[in-house]
Amino acid sequence: MNKREFVKTLGGASLGLMFSPAVLSRYMAMPHAELAQDEAFWGTIRGKYKLTPEYINLENGYYSMQAEPVLEAFIGHVRSINVQASRYMRTRQPDDKLRVRTRLAKMAGVTPEELIITRNTTESLDTVINGYDWKPGDEAVMAAQDYGAMLDMFKLQARRHGIVTKVVSLPLEPQSDDELVQLYASAITPKTRLLMVAHLVNITGHILPIRKIADMAHARGVDVMCDGAHAFGQLAFHIPDLGCDYYGASLHKWLGTPLGAGILYVRQDKIAGLWPIYADESMADTDIRKLNHTGTHPVHTDLGIDDAIDFHESIGAERKEARLRYIQRYWTSRVRDVPNVLVNTPTDPKRSCAIANVGVRGIAPADLAKMLFERYKVFTVAIDTANVHGVRVTPQLFTTPKELDVLVRALRELAAAA
Repeated sequence: MNKREFVKTLGGASLGLMFSPAVLSRYMAMPHAELAQDEAFWGTIRGKYKLTPEYINLENGYYSMQAEPVLEAFIGHVRSINVQASRYMRTRQPDDKLRVRTRLAKMAGVTPEELIITRNTTESLDTVINGYDWKPGDEAVMAAQDYGAMLDMFKLQARRHGIVTKVVSLPLEPQSDDELVQLYASAITPKTRLLMVAHLVNITGHILPIRKIADMAHARGVDVMCDGAHAFGQLAFHIPDLGCDYYGASLHKWLGTPLGAGILYVRQDKIAGLWPIYADESMADTDIRKLNHTGTHPVHTDLGIDDAIDFHESIGAERKEARLRYIQRYWTSRVRDVPNVLVNTPTDPKRSCAIANVGVRGIAPADLAKMLFERYKVFTVAIDTANVHGVRVTPQLFTTPKELDVLVRALRELAAAA
């Protein structure tokens, strides 16, 4: 599907088609923080999603639905490829995948030679962890609040190769970036080879100072792998600015692609040192595609990434981030001082964006999630691990302040009865 066909299929998804020239000009001139609070603008964006009336979805971090224009374009790709079948796979697939990969690389601020399309963050980062030539006694540093799949992969390497895992625990209210940097530094020894750090902690929404942590680790000769599952598409940034050696992200979360899309970035000089999970003798050791031998896979998902980027860029990464920050602070600011309510996300607005975690004293996280859904029709997910005990709340661009008012009322009532 070419660009002209895509725009036609969108049915008005680009901002130029959603608003009149005069209105659009006014919106584009607005400071991002001001536009973030313009409910007429975001109501128009909301209209591009098909939402269920049965409940308020505040668990968009696991998988965020595609906007309707992106979904329709994706369905078109499925139909088109189903007709062309093997001919598409043998004649057009490689060029289409390279085009999408190149576009993702541009969005990430890296070269296409440093990035591959994967299925998700777990696949991306486990490829790196599994790809190291580990020796007995080698050490890796991570946090208790990191994603379980990667923690499990490190445990597997410990069983298989005899490596040592050093686990730190992140504070809920850090006093400074230096506190966090020193926390990771305290776990590094001369045997440390790799440090894993979350760009944005999935269970709390905590944004970590990646560049400072990476600079500290590199000064000690340690590679840095960054978990960007929730940052890519939520925050406006370029990967090189972070200073990490490896970066993995999921695209079906905040970029809104079809399910089963992710990226893996490997700094050019680090590619040769990684072993691929699946052998591919056609690729040189220095070619990142050696890590991407996936066999026959649903290629229409790759094409859907292109459409999701179009939708994302029509809004603008900075505008999107500003809106997500606003709607998170909209509800957290209304419950932070409520007795028995525990917000497990840093108070400093620079340290979070869309995601936040909240608990109610005396109510187990699983019970809280159940009460929110059964009594108030608010869908969240329970988090009860490390030092985080509450429910994760992940709104999206289509979430309205009125919907968040329901959450606030629910928390106040539950806390009063606790």
